[in-house]
Amino acid sequence: MSRTLGIDFGERRIGLALSDPLGITAQPLPVVTRRRGKKPPYAELERVVAENEVTRIVVGLPLAPSGEDSEWTTEVRAFGKRLGERTGLPVDYVDERMTSARAERAVRSSGLRKSERERKDRIDTAAAILILQAYLDGTRT
Repeated sequence: MSRTLGIDFGERRIGLALSDPLGITAQPLPVVTRRRGKKPPYAELERVVAENEVTRIVVGLPLAPSGEDSEWTTEVRAFGKRLGERTGLPVDYVDERMTSARAERAVRSSGLRKSERERKDRIDTAAAILILQAYLDGTRT
């Protein structure tokens, strides 16, 4: 049995989600904070991988509305490649267009108090769950 780590890579926060051992459902993990302008916190992500016995990584790919790569897409691909090299794990990418908007709607309709719903880390986590769940659903069909 193996676990897959889902990542919503952002400039300020990195949303994380983890699959169950059977690869059926995506569950939230705490958000990793990133300092703007600094390189990604690879060591912290490596720790998450090791602690959770992750065997595969899935990164949300922020394609332009036209489906083409953007400058940010190139940066996300470079992040995924480097994380894969550092962990020795395969990295897959999932089109994340509209994921943040869906995540925001899901969090806002969750019944939490407004102060809790507005927390950006909740939206980043929800986006990571959506990214990972799309991947898991796609591998079962």
